[in-house]
Amino acid sequence: MKTYLDCLPCMMQQALNAGRAATDNEYAIKRLLDKTASFISSVPMDIPPPEIASHIYRFVKEETGNHDAYKHHKALHIKEALALYSELQNIIVGSDDPLLTAVRLSIAGNVIDLGVHQQFNILEEVKQIVNKAFGIDDYQEFKQKVSTSNWILYIGDNSGESVFDRLLIQQIARKTIYIVRDVPVINDVTYDDAIASGLADVAEIRSSGCSAPGLILDQCTEEFVQIFDSAPMVIAKGQGNYEGLSQCKRDVFFLLKAKCHVIARDLAVQKGDIVLKYKK
Repeated sequence: MKTYLDCLPCMMQQALNAGRAATDNEYAIKRLLDKTASFISSVPMDIPPPEIASHIYRFVKEETGNHDAYKHHKALHIKEALALYSELQNIIVGSDDPLLTAVRLSIAGNVIDLGVHQQFNILEEVKQIVNKAFGIDDYQEFKQKVSTSNWILYIGDNSGESVFDRLLIQQIARKTIYIVRDVPVINDVTYDDAIASGLADVAEIRSSGCSAPGLILDQCTEEFVQIFDSAPMVIAKGQGNYEGLSQCKRDVFFLLKAKCHVIARDLAVQKGDIVLKYKK
């Protein structure tokens, strides 16, 4: 997905939020905002937003000295999600279609996004999404692909959300390689976060080599690209991965909530819609 004009003020807000999460030094935050504004003024608009964001979060580290500004938030979100785990499992097991319910819950976890907003209620989101209509509903294709795939590549998004991904991977019941960010960026899932979420119990955890808040293939390792190209089925979670992979040259299932009007417009859905999109 290309960068839209409306993405640019969002980038500035992300820089401010991340700066404040990283330090109390107002001078450092001002330098960060100046550097971000200067970079944005000359950035090409035909690149995906995560590519721009990767530079901004590098600026955060350079100006504040904090390489994991959201570390505390990530640990808290994982703890909160794990506290709901047994209850969420019961919801899945008691449903008419456990796989579909697990998909819905996985999307519900996508609300945990500090790049878009700073406040959310996980339990309230779960209650709403369990019965919410899809803006794009390619579930039948998803179900069919699961049934015919001997292994699955699952690209993670946010750290607390990874607990919800674990629920879906259990229902898929196929060998799964779970992909994490190479280094901390916003509250995106890293190797350590995935371990804390219990994902090692259900999947093989690997890094893509990409440090952007969304998968950019030309920033990934050659090993990952080979896995990506050869995977029988690819699931990509969240807006950042949609932004980075929506134009890639293979089929991908995108699971997300459209949390901003730019993403909603690009997907031709309403803001707030839940999406299971099969890009063929």
